Amino acid sequence: MKRTNILPYVEGALVIAMSVVLSMIRIYKLPWGGSVTLLSMLPLVVYSNRYGLKRGLTVAFLFSVFQFFQGISDGIFAWGLSPVMLVGCILFDYILAYTAIGLSGAFRKRGVYGWVLGTIIALLLRFGCHFMSGVVIFHSAGKLWDGFSTDNTMLYSFLYNGSYMLPEIIFTCIGAVVILKVPAIQKIIKAK
Repeated sequence: MKRTNILPYVEGALVIAMSVVLSMIRIYKLPWGGSVTLLSMLPLVVYSNRYGLKRGLTVAFLFSVFQFFQGISDGIFAWGLSPVMLVGCILFDYILAYTAIGLSGAFRKRGVYGWVLGTIIALLLRFGCHFMSGVVIFHSAGKLWDGFSTDNTMLYSFLYNGSYMLPEIIFTCIGAVVILKVPAIQKIIKAK
């Protein structure tokens, strides 16, 4: 194999490793899943913008598997989910949600604007997966924080999942803009 054929795989493995490590650095963590991390999605966004959708989705899918294993260590099996709910949770909260990050490279040829647009769309899709899980699988409702509770499942899921996804979207977009502004990074990405 030529060096150029191996490079995307090596970079993909490094990106997954960086994202896994960064996902363990949590700024805050919610009790039923979800947390704001130290830019854990940014390496995946950079990779997807460097190599495109096919490789971006592949690496994001592999990251979703690692996230599922992290969910196991966080106690997903102790939540008392039925087998059907557990499969739905694995599908929506892990596999689909994190694989969606690979779509961030959809507008990669449009520069900073495309990076931000792709990142926002991909992370909104991730939010949508978590939102649907909260509504359909968990039927979430109740106390969100001191002084606020609701019986409206859609509102609860929107606020609960939005409380960590909105900061994740903002921080990841800022990180993407900062990274893209570095001339050496621009050169590397445009080389593809």
